[in-house]
Amino acid sequence: MPRKLPLRSTARRRLTPNNLMFTDQLNADAAAVEAELAARFDALRKGAAPRLAAAMSYAAMAGGKRLRAALVLGASRLAAGGDCGGAINVAAAFECLHAYSLIHDDLPAMDDAETRRGKPSCHLEFDEATAILAGDALQTMAFELLASPDTHDDGAVRAGLVMDLATASGVAGMAGGQMLDLEAETRRFDLDETRAMQALKTGALIKASAVAGGRVGGGGDDLLAALANYADRIGLAFQIADDLLDRTSDAAAMGKPTGRDDEAGKASFVDHLGIDAAQKEAERLIDEANAMLTTTAGSSAPHLDYMLEISSFIIRRDH
Repeated sequence: MPRKLPLRSTARRRLTPNNLMFTDQLNADAAAVEAELAARFDALRKGAAPRLAAAMSYAAMAGGKRLRAALVLGASRLAAGGDCGGAINVAAAFECLHAYSLIHDDLPAMDDAETRRGKPSCHLEFDEATAILAGDALQTMAFELLASPDTHDDGAVRAGLVMDLATASGVAGMAGGQMLDLEAETRRFDLDETRAMQALKTGALIKASAVAGGRVGGGGDDLLAALANYADRIGLAFQIADDLLDRTSDAAAMGKPTGRDDEAGKASFVDHLGIDAAQKEAERLIDEANAMLTTTAGSSAPHLDYMLEISSFIIRRDH
């Protein structure tokens, strides 16, 4: 059985303002973004390259936690004080970008992974060339969604959203982090180097999700800064939790191979800190993230509880 992280004060069960329990709201947000993506992929299948559309759908509709979408939608509600129409496009864009990164991560030239979320990786279900193109198309689809007037009527806001995602996914974000991850196969990174690598590879997109949600919801500079600081910390906690699960869980529970980093000689947070200290560090980061966001938003702010529950969910998940 996977070893779960111990729960602390951040893991209290809260009600969202619309009286849904956290898991209900999380599931509702995931269903909403999946419905949006499904409609778009169905339309693409009627176009000139239906096999490519099928590969895109296969990767993006394979389930998962939809954490980035939840952060977008939760931050948009926190900023706007309620539902924000264009936020669903932003959430879908971040899920497309994330799906593209997973397709490319699984390729033989990268992690050479055979499964993803319990199913064959995209390059095995289709073929390597189709998988590469599917990743490319999902990436461009993400920016198309952000640039659409349907997302926001203010061009400056749309430009800001595009910049959020571009920065998080390029050389100063996810792509740069993946490059460092490849370099980690040739030498063992110390703790500071591991932290910097994961801040780019995993944390940058998580951070941008929260900031973009706040932006589309009309949040001011103070709230956007608080969301960035909050998400910096939960992004690192997310990676620590992943490292713990990789060490203590199994492939069946995770839906993908485990222990790959250890086999490749890459140092993880668990290697540097040990299991108990890594758990405590993840908990400390979540407590700090929640305190920072609460201070800026105000403890009675509508929709704050959802954001605080997302952070504790990150370290209590079992896959």
